[in-house]
Amino acid sequence: MTSHQTTQTMKPATAAKKLGVYLQATPAEFQEGVVSRGELAALQADPPEWLQELRRNGPHPRPVVAAKLGVSIAGLARGGVTEPLTTEQIEALKEEFPSWLRQERATQAEVRKETVRIKEKHKEQKDRAQAQDRD
Repeated sequence: MTSHQTTQTMKPATAAKKLGVYLQATPAEFQEGVVSRGELAALQADPPEWLQELRRNGPHPRPVVAAKLGVSIAGLARGGVTEPLTTEQIEALKEEFPSWLRQERATQAEVRKETVRIKEKHKEQKDRAQAQDRD
């Protein structure tokens, strides 16, 4: 009995998300086809010029825009940014530093601090429980 191993493929939208690029900015053949795991790995290991260009200049999808601005995706929406942005537009926003961006960065910093605090609290509780178990 032989086993037939099928090649796992993904939709272009999934592949674009994994590559961190905006699907509508990718070449037509990428958007219209399917991408195998091997093809995705090859794109990540040795990105073609179009992929390098998209990563460098955009337009970037919202998760990438949010990361580059140091805010959450929800923060982008609250700031009125709903469309993909180019690297140039992102840099312009950083220079302009509107009040919504300042506020969202402060919010993001608080969220990160709280996440660290909770993580440390859980670690302390776990350490105490382990110490009690040893006693």
